[in-house]
Amino acid sequence: MRMTEEKWSLVRETLKKGRLSVIMPIFNLEESVVENIKKTAELFDKNAIRTEIIPVDDGSVDETAQKLSSLKGLSFNTVSIQPVFLKMNGGKGAALRAGFAASSGDFVLLLDGDLDINPKQTAEFFFEMSRHNADVVVGSKRHKRSLVQYPWHRRIVSWVYFSLVRFFVGLKLTDTQTGMKLFKRDVLEEALSRMLVKTYAFDLELLSIAASRGAKIVEAPVVIRFGDKFGALKLKTVYQMAKDSAAVFYRLKVLKYYASSRAPRKLEYTPKISIVIACPNRSWMLDECLEAIAIQTWRNFETIILPDFDFTLDENLKQKTNARIIPTGKVRPAQKRNMGIKDSSGDIVAFIDDDAYPDAHWLEYAVRFFSEPSIGAVGGPGVTPPGDRAFQRLGGRVYDNILVSGNYRYRYKAGGIRRDVDDYPSCNLFVRKPLLDSIGAYRADFWPGEDTLLCKDIIDSGRRIVYDPWVVVYHHRRALFLPHLRQLGRYAFHRGYFCRKYPSNSLHLSYFIPSLFVLYISFYPVVASITVLPGSLAYYICVTYVFLLAFYFALVFLSSFSFNPVSWVMTAVGIFCSHLWYGIKFIQGLFARKAPCEYIGKDHPNE
Repeated sequence: MRMTEEKWSLVRETLKKGRLSVIMPIFNLEESVVENIKKTAELFDKNAIRTEIIPVDDGSVDETAQKLSSLKGLSFNTVSIQPVFLKMNGGKGAALRAGFAASSGDFVLLLDGDLDINPKQTAEFFFEMSRHNADVVVGSKRHKRSLVQYPWHRRIVSWVYFSLVRFFVGLKLTDTQTGMKLFKRDVLEEALSRMLVKTYAFDLELLSIAASRGAKIVEAPVVIRFGDKFGALKLKTVYQMAKDSAAVFYRLKVLKYYASSRAPRKLEYTPKISIVIACPNRSWMLDECLEAIAIQTWRNFETIILPDFDFTLDENLKQKTNARIIPTGKVRPAQKRNMGIKDSSGDIVAFIDDDAYPDAHWLEYAVRFFSEPSIGAVGGPGVTPPGDRAFQRLGGRVYDNILVSGNYRYRYKAGGIRRDVDDYPSCNLFVRKPLLDSIGAYRADFWPGEDTLLCKDIIDSGRRIVYDPWVVVYHHRRALFLPHLRQLGRYAFHRGYFCRKYPSNSLHLSYFIPSLFVLYISFYPVVASITVLPGSLAYYICVTYVFLLAFYFALVFLSSFSFNPVSWVMTAVGIFCSHLWYGIKFIQGLFARKAPCEYIGKDHPNE
């Protein structure tokens, strides 16, 4: 008992006049969330530890958010409770990052909201940090002093994963997944600024970054009693965990990304952002977009809506989004955006389509990059919303398939690395207002493709365009097959046209590959009609042709894998059709004398 009191005294001495931030990611814990947070608060209050508890509701679909809201009025001597609410479930990484942004403590304790690990072990973590002069302390189920009640099948999976982590990643820890970790604030801040994984391998990436940046990490014993609540692991979870972990290995050991990536500098002022939304009319998607804008964590912004004709917006939503409506008549999107730019008062202009809606931290995560003068624009992924209809989700699966989007799949899929790009779509693009003024904003004589020319002008001005995977919007997809192919065909035609007329950011080999594929398969009738003798040159040519075609279909089939067999087959067919149609339309654009640029009003995924 005396040793425990001494360790709590050590915690108080370590914090001095500072405080401890306890970040607790929570998802669908309506039955236990109030009790767990009260228990945690009472523990730290009893031991006189200045603490802010930050439970982060990660888009729960039960009554968790309401239960958390009821805790705001609780009062303790040394503990405050500051809940954070996320609109959508973004994974543990997104929740911890949001919690950290709301925290202020010199030390940060990451604690799973279900309290499988009792927070009274915090004193032991501070003791280990002091004893080893460490920067990070992680709980380990394999520590020789740990007491763990753990199902045998989970022990096997955990041992296999630990062995692979030690062999491939080289992290000298016996456990990365236990839900209690103590960080010095500056170490966690530096690691989080480079984080890419949001879900299953978040812990592995976080610790890998900290270790690669020179942080000293030690382990502490834990007491865990899982009881009967841990069932069998889902195959899909294991598959995703393996993918995320392999990505961490690739970025750490092959790309050396974590060592070279620089965190954005802190802004010296609070820039105003003008959000510009070009749209034909009011729709449920526009309302959805505005509702997501209303809950942005960055509050210095205005919203400019540019429909064909005027309409009335709910006064409450109008105030929350600081919105104004500017009717434009039926003109091209580029013309609408130029009107929005001219009427904007912000330092930065953020473009988003009305059929997309942003993550709550969209503005916050993008604006930080503008502390670097060389950066002229910032973009992020437009991922498929989880609520899209089945054929829309299939269209999204086709777009984010590596055989369709290749090196550009980061546009459609969350994740990937931060990078410089030379072209980015206007569904999720931030540009400095003075830069837009100096280059003349959008070229209004093209649709689509006007954003490609805007990015060309940005690059030609000497500024950089940065992609960041955390600057997320959710972009409704065109349904497979006809709406998807119609949209893809327009993109392909203009890309082919731009390859010839504006090659600086369009003349890339990857854009030609579908057309080469179309030319290749066009020889199939000729090959099928040839009668050849075994052993002849013609025979080997035909065999090679058929083999390469079979190899292509095998790649399509494997890359479109899904645990749902219908989704698997439909995605594979969608990939093949996309290759054919893109290749044909690209060739048409490549040899076209003029690109059609007429305004097309009916271009929403629900029409």
